[in-house]
Amino acid sequence: MNTIAERLQSAYQQIAQQCTKLGSKPADVQLIAVSKTKAAADILSAYQSGQRHFGENYPQELAEKAVALSQQEGICWHFIGPLQSNKTKLVAEHATWCHSLDRLKIASRLSAQRPEQLPPLKVLLQVNISGEASKAGINPDQVLALATEVAALPGLELKGLMAIPAPDAHEPVEPAFARMQQLSLALRAILPQAKELSMGMSDDWPLALKYGATMIRLGTAIFGARNYERHE
Repeated sequence: MNTIAERLQSAYQQIAQQCTKLGSKPADVQLIAVSKTKAAADILSAYQSGQRHFGENYPQELAEKAVALSQQEGICWHFIGPLQSNKTKLVAEHATWCHSLDRLKIASRLSAQRPEQLPPLKVLLQVNISGEASKAGINPDQVLALATEVAALPGLELKGLMAIPAPDAHEPVEPAFARMQQLSLALRAILPQAKELSMGMSDDWPLALKYGATMIRLGTAIFGARNYERHE
């Protein structure tokens, strides 16, 4: 499978097969094609093959691609990387989703900077479920308090949680997925609309689906190896 179209079709089929195995519906799982460092032409190729949701890690890159591909009807941009205060405006103006919200300050800036003519920015709280010192995200015991504050902000729509568990060498990933599923259920008990759970990447997405993931993020499996030379 050498083309983006072929790799996408394979991913769709594998997701459907895993959902069938788990007794869930493929339509309830959103594949996000992580397009960071990839050219707009590659994204357009995926779009023409039926993909609509794309994930970007760098605010400036997201903005540039959103402008370049603005004529593609239904294209949906997900910001999935760490977000600094001085870059929130780019995400507020160009993204449909922000997966990596972990501070009320960032949420407040996104809320204030979201253009009035656009629908609310859909946001997920990033949880540092494995307790890694080097990883962004809030502690699990902070989720409900921050969720309540974020849900009250205009211009934002809290949709759920996101996590990137530590790799297997650090800690088995399955317990982390299980903890995220329980956190998601606890959040939905107080905010029923916050039902999305973004977790699972190329190496572990089948296991993430087992524990209730509704969004999985695949990059190299669709676009191939990345080139980081031109990015911060």
